[in-house]
Amino acid sequence: MDFLITFLEGLISFISPCMLPLLPLYISYFAGGADKKHKVFARAFSFVAGFTIIFSLLGLFAGTLGAFLKQYQSAVNIICGIIIILFGLSYMEIIRIPLFKGMQSGRTADTILSAFLFGVIYSVSLTPCIGAFLGSALMMASASGTALRGVLLLVTYSLGLGIPFLISAILIEKLNTTFTFIKKHYKVINLICGIFLILIGILMMFGLLGALLSLFS
Repeated sequence: MDFLITFLEGLISFISPCMLPLLPLYISYFAGGADKKHKVFARAFSFVAGFTIIFSLLGLFAGTLGAFLKQYQSAVNIICGIIIILFGLSYMEIIRIPLFKGMQSGRTADTILSAFLFGVIYSVSLTPCIGAFLGSALMMASASGTALRGVLLLVTYSLGLGIPFLISAILIEKLNTTFTFIKKHYKVINLICGIFLILIGILMMFGLLGALLSLFS
C-alpha cells in the first residue's frame, strides 16, 4: 500500500500546475530531430531512466538514514509527518514555501545519451516544482527504516512520474482534451492533493500509517 501511495504521488507530480503546462516543451525535447515514434519513445525512456536513478539514490540515502534512526522511530514519524503536513499546506497555498517554485526548460536533444543526461539534470531542477510530493516520498522512505525499501519507494515514485511521460511522448496529440480538462480544474486538484498529503502526514505523526498499510499488505 505504501508503494501505491508513492506511485500516486509521482502521478500527481506529473499533473502539477508547474509541470503539465510545460509538457509540450518536454515532448518537443524528445522529438527534436527524430523522424519516428520509436526514436521519440527511446529518448523519453532514457530521460525517465536519468531522473529515476537520481531519485533512487535519494531514496537509498533516506532509507539508510532511517535505518540508523530506527531506535528513534516515533520521533522520526512525528518529524516526517509534520514536514509532510507542511508540504500539503504549501500545495494548498495556505502557507508558502519559496523553495517550491516552477521550472522551465529550453533544451533539445538529438541522442539517447543526451536525453539520459538531461534526465539527471532534470531531477535536480525538477525538485522545486514537485518538492511537496517528492519530499513526502522521501519522508516515507526515511520512516521505512531500510535502505532497500527506501530505494524501492523512490523507484515506484519515479514510475508514477515517468510512465505518463512515456505515454505522452507517443500520444501527445490525442491527449490535448485531457490536459485541458486538468488545467481547468487545477484549484480542485490542488485542494485534493493538499488534503492527501496532510492526511498522510497526520497518519505518520501518530504512528498509524504503518498500521494502515499493514492491513493492505
